[in-house]
Amino acid sequence: MSEGKKMTSSRRHHLKSLMLQIAANWLEKEAAEIAAAKETYMAENCPTPDLNGDQAALMEICRKLYQSLDKIDEDRYDAEAKVAKTDKEIEELKLKVVELAGVKKPALKKVRMSADAMLQALLGGKHKVTMDLRSNLKQVKKEVKEEGAEAVGDWRKNIEDKADRKKMFETS
Repeated sequence: MSEGKKMTSSRRHHLKSLMLQIAANWLEKEAAEIAAAKETYMAENCPTPDLNGDQAALMEICRKLYQSLDKIDEDRYDAEAKVAKTDKEIEELKLKVVELAGVKKPALKKVRMSADAMLQALLGGKHKVTMDLRSNLKQVKKEVKEEGAEAVGDWRKNIEDKADRKKMFETS
């Protein structure tokens, strides 16, 4: 189809109906093949019983049917066991794949926690420790500010003091 031309709706509808007819034919053929395969299997494995005869012959036929039923049940049980084992292996392999790929850990969130809460989390609930770290920080900050105010002072005075010290060392 060219890029410039669009398919008309009637053409699209016609092609769609053709595709559906072909698919329906395929489904009919497949159903007929399955029915034929079932007939041939039943003819090979399950011959029609001969019900003409006395009671002993009928009892023998019943015994054979029960034996074949027992064999089929054993086969079914074995198949179920294999399926269960395979399903278990699949689950184990899925877990192994997840384990090897690694679980993506979510990003950690910042949590504001007081110093007391941190110490309690670290030491456990038995120990009761209270520390007022913030008050100590405030005191330190105040002291730093006071020193800063003194240091600024008169810069000429500081230079003169240093010059005096230098003279002391030179004279001695």
